[in-house]
Amino acid sequence: MKLVESVPNFSEGRRENIVREILSEAEKYSKVKILDWSMDFDHNRSVVTLVGEPEDIEHAVFDMTKKAVELIDLRDHKGEHPRMGAVDVIPFIPVMNTEMKECIEMSKRIGKRIGSELNIPVYLYEKSATSPERENLANIRKGEFEGFFDKIKDPKWAPDYGPNEVHPTAGVVAVGAREYLIAFNVNLGTTNIEIANKIARAVRHISGGFRYVKAIGVELKEKGMVQVSMNLTNYKKSPIFRVFETIKREAQRYGVPVINSEIIGMIPLKAAINTMMWYLQLDDFDENRIIENKILNTFFE
Repeated sequence: MKLVESVPNFSEGRRENIVREILSEAEKYSKVKILDWSMDFDHNRSVVTLVGEPEDIEHAVFDMTKKAVELIDLRDHKGEHPRMGAVDVIPFIPVMNTEMKECIEMSKRIGKRIGSELNIPVYLYEKSATSPERENLANIRKGEFEGFFDKIKDPKWAPDYGPNEVHPTAGVVAVGAREYLIAFNVNLGTTNIEIANKIARAVRHISGGFRYVKAIGVELKEKGMVQVSMNLTNYKKSPIFRVFETIKREAQRYGVPVINSEIIGMIPLKAAINTMMWYLQLDDFDENRIIENKILNTFFE
């Protein structure tokens, strides 16, 4: 059996009925399983984790995209998370008996289909990128939905698929293949967004921080605090615990407490084990000593 993961991000985090309609499109496929989904009011964004056989994943993601385009109008969308599309990003990740090159081909097929059938400009990113400046999703997304109407006129930003005009309500979408990514947020006990911005600059790669960390400061008005919102694109080389400890030290500089942290979506078991080993100072421990793993390996070898 071949398995692929996809984690489409939708620009809707406040109307649960809309998100559930989008999810229902994936539920039509018996060989696709929804592992997790979440909504965030302040970010106004939903993240869905799907896993399944490659062909079914492709069909499910396309149907979800089509439904989202019908239901989400970015002209009325406001949220703290940067966005450029009703379906903002669609990554494919190899899971079982699948290679990265297969996920790259998947991203190209579905990108072409979204462009031709839904008339949405599509940009290939990460491992699927057609140029170095398109590897980083943040570079593509810069300017967001409102700025893309001018950005797309630049020949450098002509889409890989679809029309050379921004979809009036659905914007544009990035599609690509990548490794596992961890969406990790740290909430701070202050309403001062500049402190969150300063800490984000301290940890993100583009401004001199960790190589595999992308970070922004975000206001959580509903909670009365601010957040350092991050994507960890390689948890092995920029581990969660190291990033978290750096944020704690930076927050101390400004006399601000860390209230809590959160992981959006799912994470690899290895990332959780590495974090546990670091904080508990375990010298001799690996995933084979996780009882559930041992049971599965014993009965399903």
